Amino acid sequence: FAAQRHVLTYMEDAVSQLLENREDISQYGIARFFTEYFNSVRQGTHILFREFNFVQATPHNRASFLRTFWRCFRTVGKNGGKYSSICCYLLTAQEYHCLLQLLCPDFPMELTQKAARIVLMDDAMDCLMSFSDFLFAFQIQFYYSEFLESVAAIYQDLLAGKNPNTVIVPTSSSGQHRQRQPPNDCNPLEGVEASLFYQCLESLCDRSKYSCPPSALMKEMLSSVQRMTFYGFLMALAKDQGINRALGALPDKGDLFLDPAMDQELEKLVAQVSGLSVSGPASSSADTPNMPVRNSPRINSPWKPLHHRRKIDAESEGSNEETDSSEN
Repeated sequence: FAAQRHVLTYMEDAVSQLLENREDISQYGIARFFTEYFNSVRQGTHILFREFNFVQATPHNRASFLRTFWRCFRTVGKNGGKYSSICCYLLTAQEYHCLLQLLCPDFPMELTQKAARIVLMDDAMDCLMSFSDFLFAFQIQFYYSEFLESVAAIYQDLLAGKNPNTVIVPTSSSGQHRQRQPPNDCNPLEGVEASLFYQCLESLCDRSKYSCPPSALMKEMLSSVQRMTFYGFLMALAKDQGINRALGALPDKGDLFLDPAMDQELEKLVAQVSGLSVSGPASSSADTPNMPVRNSPRINSPWKPLHHRRKIDAESEGSNEETDSSEN
């Protein structure tokens, strides 16, 4: 059970965070730190602003990151934009990558490009994509990354008439993603025999220790066609709502822009900001204590940002000392 749930991974990270922030944590105790840390793991907020190696370290981390990305930026697809006539913004792969980096600063561009290639079918990478198209393609590429690497190798071997049983399943979780040579899917008549392709995928799932889409759903998908191209298969995975439900990170496409809990929190924040803006014209510093206090709900966050904030506070104190000395 501990290995299946990656308990050791979280214990090691918790101890590492504890040692890194021991000065802050010593003020209220180790027990409270571990309680808040594992509460954040349970809630899925532990991946915020963390390094990519940690974000992709476990299936739970990946699902948490997908859910967080959707909740933070779903309004990109919900609101109307100047580039679209269907009431949603269309962004390029580079722009979506910038959004990903707001949550994970060192998120690799290569993964974003691979997700975009699923949507664009290997067309020009500067084309515009809707939020929903990119999100579901990104989910497949990010969550099943190692599986897709092996699928690409199997597909190439089948095209070349080789024995796909020689494919080596990735065994490293170091976060180093190899550059995948895109299979040639330019001709829609090309591809591989769907039944043989599924047999290879079923064998891959049986021996792979990484997350794979449910075999039954892939069988249903491939049994309806005679031949399948590589990008056609990836697009089918991205559009399959059964696979989306099995993964459990995102809602169905029809509910993609609905999040009542988040909407309620946003309404509270908007009301608080409105209360500040209508409280009167800008006053002097002497009137500042009379300003209404905004009591935002506390959200558990990873401990690394605390370390950064401590550095910022120290720098701010240093700058204040310089200012005071200059005035004297």
